Formats: sequence, C-alpha cells, structure tokens
Amino acid sequence: MPSTIRLHRVLKAPPEKVYKAFVDADALCRWLPPYGFLGKIDRFEAKVGGGYHMSFRNFTTGQAHSFSVEYKELVPGKRIVHTDHFDGDFMPGEMLVTIEFTEVFCGTDIRIEQAGVPDMIPEAACYLGWQESLLQLAQVVEPDIKDE
Repeated sequence: MPSTIRLHRVLKAPPEKVYKAFVDADALCRWLPPYGFLGKIDRFEAKVGGGYHMSFRNFTTGQAHSFSVEYKELVPGKRIVHTDHFDGDFMPGEMLVTIEFTEVFCGTDIRIEQAGVPDMIPEAACYLGWQESLLQLAQVVEPDIKDE
C-alpha cells in the first residue's frame, strides 16, 4: 500500500521567503535534490494548473529519474498543494503533496505531507531524502544577505 510521509521543520526565515523557494525554478534545483543528486528543470510555470518537469541525476552513477509536478493550489506564504507523477512505468501512480507555512516568532513552521508514495520507495529512504532536502532549503532561505 502506498505510504504517507509527514515532515515538520521550523526555519529561521519569513513564510514569504520559504514559499518563494518552492515556486522558483533555480531555488528548487538548488535545494530539492537529496545529497548526491543534481536537479534540472526543463519546464516551469508557477501558477495553478501549471507546474514543472524535473529530473534528479545521481552524480556518482549518472542514472536519472524524472517527474512532473502540477500545482493544484498556490496561496503565497501560506500553502501549496501539488501532484507528482514519475515518468515512465517504473513508479506508477500519483502523489499528492501539501505544504503549509505558518509564521512563528522565529520564522516559519513548515509542514509537508506527501501522500501516495509508491511501495517501491522505502519509507526510511523517503524520510532521509526529505531531511537532506530540508537542510539544503534552510541554507537557501535562512541567510539574510543584503544588497549593498
């Protein structure tokens, strides 16, 4: 049976900045691929009904897998809902991802639910990958670098 992954983090950045990292192609390529993978987006449209097509390439082996995202709901600084579909037949089905951003005194409380994770992705591997991605997300959104 497909599993559901739930994640929770608090990031030291405002919700609008964290949200932006989820709807910016360059930012996604920087933080979303887990350690050892490189991300590439070849189509991107940040609007409801739009989405993106992304591939993760294993830097060591060169093997890649790709997936498409379709945005179902975009509420700036508050909520994103999208579906994920893997390309090819090796992982059929659709995952539903819900991301909620809540302002807290020290930044943003972010909660992510990924429902419908295919059986062939071990739950522990999914959590590990997300943990790595969220650490990289913090590296993108937490620095407060001012232009001179």
